[in-house]
Amino acid sequence: MWPATFAGRLESWHSLRQQCSLLPVKSALETVNAWWSQTPWQPYYLHWDDQASWPDPWCLLNDNVYCDLARGLGILYTISLLDRADLADAALVLTEDGYNLVLVDKSKYILNWNPDTVVNTNQEIRIKRQMLQGQITQQYN
Repeated sequence: MWPATFAGRLESWHSLRQQCSLLPVKSALETVNAWWSQTPWQPYYLHWDDQASWPDPWCLLNDNVYCDLARGLGILYTISLLDRADLADAALVLTEDGYNLVLVDKSKYILNWNPDTVVNTNQEIRIKRQMLQGQITQQYN
């Protein structure tokens, strides 16, 4: 169940990051994906053209409004703050088909596609726009 208060969301997000810091890669990614999949959904909260004004992770949790792009952004923030070398190549992408996905390990793992699982594939993703994990830290530093 998604926490109703900002304090509850912060506490839950902190617990998520602590838990995922110790899990194997696939389990950590599945846990992050499942946590962000329970957010209340609303269309058109964020847009790629407004990337410079995207909220930092704490504002995202405070605003509590999540379109597919906002969920993907939250997933990428979470992975970035785990500070794990085995998850260091994550990217938030907009596909040519209009999906906002998070790709990890050279697109081996795809998050924000299915709420119940992390897609594990080596299929080619046609990327229209992207934000790399190294770029995302500029949003909160």
